[in-house]
Amino acid sequence: MKIKILAVALALTALPSLVLAEGCSYGKQKQAMSCAAGTAYDAATNSCLPVTT
Repeated sequence: MKIKILAVALALTALPSLVLAEGCSYGKQKQAMSCAAGTAYDAATNSCLPVTT
C-alpha cells in the first residue's frame, strides 16, 4: 500500500514539471521546408513543384 501511495505522489509531483517542459510556445513552431534545386515550395499543395522560367 505504501508503494502505491509513493508512486501516486511521485507522479503527481513530476507531472507539472513535464507539462511545463514544453514551454509557452507549444504549437507555434513552424518547420522550414527545403526543396531540391530547381523546385520551389507551393503552399497550396504543400509540396515542391518544378520552377518554370
